[in-house]
Amino acid sequence: MNEYRERDKAKLLARLKRIEGQVRGISRMVEEDKYCVEILIQIAAVKAALNKVGLVLLEDHTRGCVRRAIQASEDDEAIDELMDVIMRFVK
Repeated sequence: MNEYRERDKAKLLARLKRIEGQVRGISRMVEEDKYCVEILIQIAAVKAALNKVGLVLLEDHTRGCVRRAIQASEDDEAIDELMDVIMRFVK
């Protein structure tokens, strides 16, 4: 695990636990027939929180794994992989 991810690991895990709690809350809201708009607002909050986690991981990957791969190689394989993961992430 690279140094950046190790530094952020506890923060990411705490953030993911909060997201997990939010998702359980959304399930309860559906079970309790809460107002649709309230549920949609909570879904948007979960999506934003997951995007933040993804961006932190993407930065860690870029600063660690991709940097090392670029320094160790003359080809664009690491850049191609990075671009592929970015394309998947932004969909």
